[in-house]
Amino acid sequence: MASPDRLCYTSFMKTSTLNLLAAGLVSAGVLAVSSGCTSSSCSKGSCCQADVPSCAEKGPYGHWALTLPYDTMNAGHLILARDANGKPSATLLWRWASPTPADVIALDDKRFTIQRPFSIPKGKNADKTAWRALRVSGVISGKTAACTCVTVNGLGQNVDAPAAFTAVKNPPIGPAPDLAQVKYGAPVNLLAGSMADFELMGGANKVNGWSLKDGVLSNRVQRDAKGKPTHKNGNLRTKRADFFDFNLSYEVRVLPGCNSGVYLRGIYEIQVMDSYGKPVDCHNMAAFYGRITPSVAAEKKAGEWQRVDVTLVDRHVTVILNGVKIIDNKPVEGPTGGAMTANEFIPGPIYLQGDHTDADFRNMVLKPIIK
Repeated sequence: MASPDRLCYTSFMKTSTLNLLAAGLVSAGVLAVSSGCTSSSCSKGSCCQADVPSCAEKGPYGHWALTLPYDTMNAGHLILARDANGKPSATLLWRWASPTPADVIALDDKRFTIQRPFSIPKGKNADKTAWRALRVSGVISGKTAACTCVTVNGLGQNVDAPAAFTAVKNPPIGPAPDLAQVKYGAPVNLLAGSMADFELMGGANKVNGWSLKDGVLSNRVQRDAKGKPTHKNGNLRTKRADFFDFNLSYEVRVLPGCNSGVYLRGIYEIQVMDSYGKPVDCHNMAAFYGRITPSVAAEKKAGEWQRVDVTLVDRHVTVILNGVKIIDNKPVEGPTGGAMTANEFIPGPIYLQGDHTDADFRNMVLKPIIK
């Protein structure tokens, strides 16, 4: 019997295919859709970490870093792969949230066109002019691609103007490093100084809810009598931005309903979430957000301090939560939603998500890896 994850993914892709066929955008036999991408968690339609056979990263296949047509937070990521039967598949991260499967409309060594499944407003099944989908195309030239994105309706008509952006093909991910051989430099206590060591992200329209007192960095979101935020808090990043591969340990107090995150190098989110008692999921506490699901649940209840230990080296990540190894030297297959950049080969800061809920951090120590 197929696993629940595979059934979830297959059902998701079949629905996408039927949407395209119903819209008349492809004919039967033209669209190649893979059911080979599985995930450790298929919740919310996200594919998480792709589990597909190697395609030797040839031609259009592999990992593409997308610099999207936005002024800020313009990171995207595309994985083009093949399943065991040689059929193409696509997994797309578009700026926010989690990577999700996309339909492959056309693909060869010179170009690709993919499309996210249609969003169909309730009660609008028959009105294809109300359907919406994001279509992404690229013209490949070596390790780069000139791309466009456009929103289309169910009749295949553009509903906005195409926007241009660029893509760069990443080199393949190498083998898992031997962590026993990793050497560390002098530790950096990120919370030993003051708020002058940090800067608010998001510009003048964001409110600073952060404070640092007695070694505890806190974010507080003001709310009205009904519990709704009265404004949008900003994320916080270290001014220091020369971190590349490292071990980062910290304690975090997850408050009730908490949703925050710690971004390694400003591009990879380790989730902070009040998920005690929930089944494992790639959106839970200390997960590599939207991509890698913890092997076991090791959360504590909200209100308790929890310890997280993360090692990032050679595009692989290991996470220990409350003394339990929940992610063991797994490959990092792209940035996560909310990344500052799609470039995975430059140093960056540590940034903390503050635009969702309250959270507290302490004992945040970074040990750079020496190579």
